[in-house]
Order: sequence, then structure tokens, then C-alpha cells
Amino acid sequence: MLRNHLSQLGVTLPLDEVVQHGDAAPLAQPLHTHCKVVGNRFAILPMEGWDGTANGLPSDLTIRRWQRFGTSGAKLIWGGEAVAVRHDGRANPNQLVANEYTLKGLTGLREVLLAEHQSRFGRTDDVLIGLQLTHSGRFARPNSKVLEPRTVYRHPWLDKKFHVAAEAVLSDDEIEQIIAAFGPAAKIAQQAGYEFVDAKHCHGYLGHEFLSAHERPGKYGGSFENRTRFLREVVEVVRAAAPGMHIGVRLSAFDWMPFKPGADHVGVQDRDAAANAHYPYAFGGDGTGIGIDLGETHQFLDLLETLGIQLVCITAGSPYYNPHIQRPALFPPSDGYQPPEDPLAGVARQIQVVAALKKQHPNLVFVGTGYSYLQEWLPNVAQAVVREGWTDSVGIGRMALSYPDVVADTLAGTTLQRKRLCRTFSDCTTGPRNGLVSGCYPLDDFYKNHPHRALLEAAKK
Repeated sequence: MLRNHLSQLGVTLPLDEVVQHGDAAPLAQPLHTHCKVVGNRFAILPMEGWDGTANGLPSDLTIRRWQRFGTSGAKLIWGGEAVAVRHDGRANPNQLVANEYTLKGLTGLREVLLAEHQSRFGRTDDVLIGLQLTHSGRFARPNSKVLEPRTVYRHPWLDKKFHVAAEAVLSDDEIEQIIAAFGPAAKIAQQAGYEFVDAKHCHGYLGHEFLSAHERPGKYGGSFENRTRFLREVVEVVRAAAPGMHIGVRLSAFDWMPFKPGADHVGVQDRDAAANAHYPYAFGGDGTGIGIDLGETHQFLDLLETLGIQLVCITAGSPYYNPHIQRPALFPPSDGYQPPEDPLAGVARQIQVVAALKKQHPNLVFVGTGYSYLQEWLPNVAQAVVREGWTDSVGIGRMALSYPDVVADTLAGTTLQRKRLCRTFSDCTTGPRNGLVSGCYPLDDFYKNHPHRALLEAAKK
């Protein structure tokens, strides 16, 4: 059935008819990294729950989510949570923060995940847990639902869309202060027991925006060398503050121009941004605003190898202005638009980009994303891409909220529980867009009965 649908769409995806289980299964094979040998080929992707405390600590909801990550069976935990290096860099007023005050809480998250994993699977020596460090830049909301943006350059469309003033552009001195904050944050992560930190470069947040700063003057903009200076300096301060700490990068490997709701609420290109002219604001784009050129993406990965960074998690675009390429879904969040393509096209695009990058950079360890929309076919595609060497690890995002056990069930050869499969209703995004905690309100009984569900339904109407 899926093969026929893909054929009708003209979309190519690797697909295995039979999903193997047992020690010889492709998805059960160990993954060798500079950090350690990871026990299988599944990863849990970082997700923000909007459910920490005002002072940056995890709440009971955060702890519950990490417990479920532990019981998932995935052996690589990529960040688990986006954690801000400073208060002004929080993506929401309930985002976790890495500092001395939160050290105990961040330690506890890691420990509860490992305890749950040990209880269910009997070992944790093959589990690799990192912490994603971030400054949200253009999309910072540290004190309320209201944006308090700090940007790298003037973006003619995004500044207009999000009402960003010229004063939001960071000076070189302010950038240096933010870079410096990654050092103590990495030290906190190391003290808390995390084995790597992710220097986040995706989804329109600060690190990602540097990569398209062609029009910024000075040492942080213009040339490729200048646009990657932020990364190089972050790596330097992390290694100085936390010797021995491994570093990974979650990267939006390509970006497109912003989309907006058009006729019948279907997404259309917002050509106000480029007026059919050259669009220079998309890293990994071809200048049209809707195409891909991985030339600079390959340069960026070459740079990672030069810096001794092996772990790379590949994503695309931004959930704020072109979510259909980043998070393929049939049902959009409340501030989104109906997908202008079959979401399977978006899944295939991300999988094929990772395959192209892996082919040219075989020494890097890649985690792929965008798999949740595959639903019951996720194991069949996951096995095929790993078996064919298109990626090293398959990242599980939204699916981990509704059905974290999909990993354990796949590896055990257990029939998947269809009622728990993520159907991409996007309530886990609509909730935070309206200042509510994130969770799977349609399928997780806990969130079905949460007080925020009534508020979510009202917001959707």
C-alpha cells in the first residue's frame, strides 16, 4: 500500500517488507562513536515541553517525559531537551536553563532516565545522553508569550512578520558575551553527568541564523569563515570550560523561504520576502527560496570534522516560518498552514538529504529526523535507511510523546500498538504556541486528562 502511494506521488523511499528483530537486526546493531559504543540505532530527539519552572528547573512533567525516554529503548538521547545558556536566550518562559542553580535538577533528569532504562532493559553502559545547549535568538521568549528577539542581521521578511525592530540586532560585543555563556553551561552539563553537549544550529535560532548572515558586516557575517565563527568560538569555550566533553551539532542542513496560509489555508511561498528575486537568507538553499544546494552544508560538515566533532543530527528549516519542510504533518499547528505537498514528500526530502551528506562524510555519525509521519511504516523505513547506510541512527521526535515504546516494540518484534502511533495532529506544537505545556493530548491518557486540554481545545477553535 505504501509503495503504491509513493509511486503515485513520484516519491522514493527505501522500504523493507519485513522488519527484523533480535541481535542480528540492522536497527539493533551497535553504533561506534568517539564517546562510546551506543547500543542500537535509535535516538530520542530534543523537544521543548514548556513545562519547566520560571527559574529554569525541570518540573514533574519534565521528569515524566524523561522517564518515558528511558523506557523507550533508544540508546542515544540527543539532548532530550533544549536548554538555554542564559535567561534571555530561553525560547519560552518555562525552558530549562543550565546554571549552578539548576545543576541538581539537570542531574536528576539524567539519573531518572537511566534508572527507568536500567529497570526495563537491565543495562545502561551502552546509553549515550547529551544535553542540547541553545540561545533562541530571534525566537526568544524568556519572560512571557511575547517575543523578545535578539537577531544576527536584519531579515526583511521575518523582521516584518514578527515585528522585530532594528535594535534587536546583536553587536559583536553582545555576541561574544553569549558565546562566553556556553562555557559555564557546558561545565554544568559535564558536572551533571552528560557525555556530550549539542551546540544547536537549527530551526532559525541563534546558531542557525549566523549561517545565513551574508549581509551582516564585521567578523560574524559575510564570508563562510565569518558566518561559522560563532560555532568555532563556542567549541573553543566549551572545551576550555569542560575538558573532555564531547560536542555534537544539530543542524538545519537546508532552509527555504517563509510560507504563509493561502487559498483554503494551504501554504504558499511568501514572495513578499524576495519578490521573485534572489533569496540569500536560506543556508543550504539554492537562492530561489524553494530549492536546495548542499554546497555550504558540506563545507560546514568539513569544518566539524576539522574541529574533531563527529556527532551530527540533521533537520531542516524552521517550525516558525516553513514547518512543512521541517516537521511533515497532515494537521498543522494553530499558527501554521495546510501542507502544500503530501507530507511523505517532506519525509523523503529529509531522508535523501541525510543520505547525500553521509555519503560524502562517512566518518561523521548522523542522526536523521522527520520519521514520525511514517506512522506504522516507521520501522520498515528506519531499517532500510540504516541497512543501506543512508544514516547511522534514526531520530524519534513527536512519536516519543505518544508512543515512546515504539522503539522497544520494533526491536523486540512486537506488533505495534496502532492506537498509540503519532498521527501528526500537532497538538504538541499548538499547545506551546498558546502558552500551554507540550504533550500528546489526543493519544496520551495523561494529557487527555490534563487541565490544559480544555484550554487547548478553546485555542484551536
